[in-house]
Amino acid sequence: MPEDFAVVVDDRGAVLVWSAGAGRLLGYGPEEVVGRPAARLLAAELPSALRHHLAAGEPWTSDLALRTRDGDRVTAHLRGTPLADSDGRTPWVVTPAAVRYPAGPTDAAPAELWDLTLAQLPLPVAVYDREARFVACNQVMSRAMGLTQEEMRGRTLWEIYPSPPLDEIDRLQRQVLRTGETVFREEQPFRASGEVRDHAWSVYISPLKDRAGEVQGLSALVIDITEQYWARRRLAVLNDAGLRIGRSLDVTRTAEELAEVAVEGFSDYVTVDLLESVAQGQEPQPAPPDKPVVFRRTAQRSVIPGCPESVVAVGDTDVYPPGSPPAQALITGQGAHYRMGDPQLRDWLTASPARAESMRRYKIHSLMLVPLRARGITLGVMHLLRHRTADPFGQDDLVLAEEIAARAALSIDNARRYTRERHTALTLQRSLLPERLPEVPALDLAYRYLPAGAGEEIGGDWFDVIALSGGRVALVVGDVVGHGVHASATMGRLRTAVRTLADVDFTPDELLTRLDDLVLRLDRERGSEGEGTSGEVGATCLYAVYDPVTGRCDLARAGHPPPVLVTPDDTARILDLPAGPPLGLGGLPFESVRIDLAEGSLLAFFTDGLIETPDRDRDIDVGLELLSEALRRPGADLEEICDEVLRKVRPDPSADDIVLLLARTATLGADRVRSWQIPADPAAVAGVRRAASEQLAAWGLSELDFATELIVSELVTNAIRYGSLPIQLRLIRADVLICEVSDGSNTAPHLRRARSFDEGGRGLLLVAQVSERWGCRQSSVGKTIWAEQLLP
Repeated sequence: MPEDFAVVVDDRGAVLVWSAGAGRLLGYGPEEVVGRPAARLLAAELPSALRHHLAAGEPWTSDLALRTRDGDRVTAHLRGTPLADSDGRTPWVVTPAAVRYPAGPTDAAPAELWDLTLAQLPLPVAVYDREARFVACNQVMSRAMGLTQEEMRGRTLWEIYPSPPLDEIDRLQRQVLRTGETVFREEQPFRASGEVRDHAWSVYISPLKDRAGEVQGLSALVIDITEQYWARRRLAVLNDAGLRIGRSLDVTRTAEELAEVAVEGFSDYVTVDLLESVAQGQEPQPAPPDKPVVFRRTAQRSVIPGCPESVVAVGDTDVYPPGSPPAQALITGQGAHYRMGDPQLRDWLTASPARAESMRRYKIHSLMLVPLRARGITLGVMHLLRHRTADPFGQDDLVLAEEIAARAALSIDNARRYTRERHTALTLQRSLLPERLPEVPALDLAYRYLPAGAGEEIGGDWFDVIALSGGRVALVVGDVVGHGVHASATMGRLRTAVRTLADVDFTPDELLTRLDDLVLRLDRERGSEGEGTSGEVGATCLYAVYDPVTGRCDLARAGHPPPVLVTPDDTARILDLPAGPPLGLGGLPFESVRIDLAEGSLLAFFTDGLIETPDRDRDIDVGLELLSEALRRPGADLEEICDEVLRKVRPDPSADDIVLLLARTATLGADRVRSWQIPADPAAVAGVRRAASEQLAAWGLSELDFATELIVSELVTNAIRYGSLPIQLRLIRADVLICEVSDGSNTAPHLRRARSFDEGGRGLLLVAQVSERWGCRQSSVGKTIWAEQLLP
């Protein structure tokens, strides 16, 4: 304290006189202070003992927390002396409090030296009588309590300072008087009546006995263990950080955990700002020293609910100007702590009026900036601020914050890498799945695909809808064993294979047999040379083909959950299909089942992630029952039914991928299908052409008359010439015009280029030229040649 420090305050609390020493200490000139409230100079509330003396108009000595012009906080030990004027008012003169110890003679007797030792002991000591009432104390205790010995004499500790935890100390004093045994108590931090900051105290309460061993009173020795308390607290915070930070592979959640630990441990307000590239899951780039740095506010936490100190909302972006303290922390990778008066910090704050106003309003007096570095790369900056805690940040706090930030940064970087890899895998997987379902007249379709929940690797679930010849539609749902990129790649290969095999028009059981062979080959490729299959590649699959002309559906499954059928009368049942072995076992047969579906029936295909729980504590039958109940919504839109299924059956994020594919059947009535039986006579071709032309006229498709007559003529002629009975022509008006010619022969035609002088071999070439697409499919009784034309 400057020796010439002196301030005079009137009875209304306004400054009357301001000395040069006060100006040097706090940085204010007389013109900034005189005539204004002295309360503006305070950085904390007045101690309770001081308020008592002011109210009584008595002299006082106490610590005061003062705020400098630059916003710093200083603690001064001051004495206030009341003055009297002629009007009866009481101004106060405030000066430094001098600590005076009683001066004893150099040849003092041992008893006097003992008294001097107690009086000048640097630890607070107090003596109480047999009724636990105050008798005497040394000067350090008097200063801590903010009261003189005369003011405390004859009163119990609770009467002197009725505030916890002194009620517990008062009880322990009476226990010592009763038992005659010393008690040690380590207290949590609290603020004594004459203090402006919290201290942690250890209290020794010892009995005072006479020669006969009778307890005549007690002594209380208090030791300030604030530094030890904070050291243990820092270790506890560090341990807490290790347990709580990085429990999930989510960047935002990890940043929130870091902010929570810091606020609960040693800060009043914390923000976590990550570089924009890091927040997006990309590789962080070094911060340029001469350009603004773009960051995203990822998390923040405050001891005040709602974080009113914030000037940047969570999720918003902002910039650090070049040369600002946060930008320097990013560039250098070194943390630092500041007080509000530091010139470098002041320039950054004044550049943002909103930030400067927040600092002033909430009386933030100390700031610490700690970069988040992992694997030699800076990911962002953590800001720690204090306004409720009296002490500014120190070097020990910086070391602790850097240790916590290092742990958190590693977790954030792991989460960022995981997010990037997961995003890549999801992009790969989604690129292998249908971007949209085809529009087919035979079915009303809807689907949901949900990748595995956060923290889980993606799986290999897939689905597909394939338009087949004759207006038929193939529905596929599958699940590759395992998770990760390999599962997604295998899924893509299987989906491609299913589409290729479906175009050949294999029956469901034949298709699964050939798909099983493919999975075996893929598994051998994964295995080591000479060791056969690896056992790492496997899958389940459900394949169904629906024919809207007959209303029939052929299904086969390979270890996959069976579909659920909801009939038009709102009856739900699980289809009883032969299970079949999973794909990849080899050598075991698959079996197809044919069912008749009424128009408006609903088929639900799904993967096991929908009906199972991660820990499998729910029986699959329970999941199937919930699914059946959610599907029974007569007349509801399929999109609404999908949402209802996910709400009822799978309300929580799944540990596995989920596929749900819904198909509501429709039929092509007799007015849209026409067929003719044809004799094995070439003369019948002309009559068949006329019949087809008349049917096109009835459907209003005369524009297709020429091409259709050509297709019918060529296909029927080939069937009569090269095929066998029975021969049939069928025209189907769906979303395209389909012309089919069936015969009893299994010999498939081949498109070839005829030579210049060949009399035949051009029929299928002409069919391919005038149709949109054509093909051949085998059946149990022969083959069918088909061609499709777009409707005008």
